Amino acid sequence: MVPVFLVFFLFASCSSAPKNPGDVFLLRSQAESMLEQGNREADRGNYENALLLINESKRIAILVDDPSLRVRTGLSRGNVLFNLGQSKEAFDEWDVALAEAEKRGTPELVSVSRVHIARGNLLSGKMEAQPVIDQVNKELVAIKDDQLYIAFSWLVIGLAQRELGSYREAEASVTRSLDVHEKGLYFEQAAYDWFVIASIRSLAGNYDSSLQALQSAIAFDRRVENSWGLASDWRAMGDVYKKANKDAESREAYQRAASIFRAMGNDADAQAMETRAQQ
Repeated sequence: MVPVFLVFFLFASCSSAPKNPGDVFLLRSQAESMLEQGNREADRGNYENALLLINESKRIAILVDDPSLRVRTGLSRGNVLFNLGQSKEAFDEWDVALAEAEKRGTPELVSVSRVHIARGNLLSGKMEAQPVIDQVNKELVAIKDDQLYIAFSWLVIGLAQRELGSYREAEASVTRSLDVHEKGLYFEQAAYDWFVIASIRSLAGNYDSSLQALQSAIAFDRRVENSWGLASDWRAMGDVYKKANKDAESREAYQRAASIFRAMGNDADAQAMETRAQQ
């Protein structure tokens, strides 16, 4: 005969215990959230905060040994380091991410990693524009699922085409990135797309349409309260107005940029804008 206490234990263990959840994603969910927030901080120029968040996300990715997280946190960390002027460290980070993707990731993550490296090579002058375009077009074949990475790839192509002076093609490529961001309500990225389009139009000598693009960038940056983006937009407007020989409008734009930088506590950039407004 089974003792009563043992019967009760067996019944309790089978009937009252919580259901086994199977896979656990608690830490990975935290890491994904921090990675998303870190990327948003980077989009807003808050690179120090972004690095703290992405570092912690990467630590958790290592803790749970998640290949996709390890790759994506490495790519984002490289982006932030590159924007902080730490080019060597950025390329080291991207190389490690690529190696992880090649060993344990997916073909899509391999191609995404290569696009990040190609962008770094383009912006640092290590690679000419046409080979970058050729490589990113090749990698786009494997990037099928993640719309944000597709948009990023078209942006890189547009930047390379701008470098070649192919302004019509460059704007068309960046517009493909913009379409993704606008449809997905990624307003920080949409604002940057418009900022890049404005630079393309300015280089082509189309100053009025460049200013229109910057107005669109400002509209998106206002919607997400992106102070860094707004200050950068107004600074660019000052530059375009100056190129168009509209000195009064240029001074006003520089002064507005200065006021935003000053409110952010960025006195160095504020002083630079005030100096530019007086020239």
